[in-house]
Amino acid sequence: MKFSATCPHCAHEFQTEYRDSGIHDLSCPHCAKRYVLFIRKHRFEMLFDLGTRALIGGFAREAVANFSAALERCFEFYLRAALLERAAGEGRGLDTVTRELEATWKLLVSQSERQLGAFAAVYFGRQGRAPDFLTPQSLGSDFRNRVIHRGYLPREEEVEGYAARLFALMNRLLEELGDAALQVTVLQEREYAAALARLPDSVPAVFEEHPGMFRVRRDESGGPLVHSAPAPAHAPNDAAAFQRALLERGVLVAELFGKRR
Repeated sequence: MKFSATCPHCAHEFQTEYRDSGIHDLSCPHCAKRYVLFIRKHRFEMLFDLGTRALIGGFAREAVANFSAALERCFEFYLRAALLERAAGEGRGLDTVTRELEATWKLLVSQSERQLGAFAAVYFGRQGRAPDFLTPQSLGSDFRNRVIHRGYLPREEEVEGYAARLFALMNRLLEELGDAALQVTVLQEREYAAALARLPDSVPAVFEEHPGMFRVRRDESGGPLVHSAPAPAHAPNDAAAFQRALLERGVLVAELFGKRR
């Protein structure tokens, strides 16, 4: 999937593919000069943005796949943030905890059922209540399976309803995480800092906060792990919240990725 980038050397705008790492080592097709673009956005945010782009562009079936993947990665984001938050509260070192977390995640990465079970356990441990939103009805699982696995061609309004349901759930999880979201953000900033340190002085680095449907909290200082108490429970957003976000930032998302190439 491509998005629009602007060269810091000549201000030429061009299309480039999104990198999974968020770090883009680019050469401008106009002036041929190199620069590195760092997109400060988490994977679930980008996937939901891609779903938004597909929905706006009339590609309803493709939007479902992206929205579904975004929810799964949001569960992973919550799990990582909650576990790192607990480790911070225990005074454990970030590097050690990160290695242990990565080793544990390798046991789950190839099976979505295991990931969902791990998330449910972590959610209960942090929030003190069962994740009652994990029912097939709440997740729209039947609709997703019909589209992804059985080739159903959904109507646009059906996809909007599905997206609104997931948007509400993901917003709820982010609100409940509160400042704990900084735990995962710090890891991303450390990766970016390491990549930045390896760049030659002649290669400029550009950091961009791309517009998106969510606004995940970010530690601007790139400092150490932050310990925070769990946020109070919030009422789930209704479908109107997704429509407001779509009106506010959906067009920006479409402009960010540019025309379909």
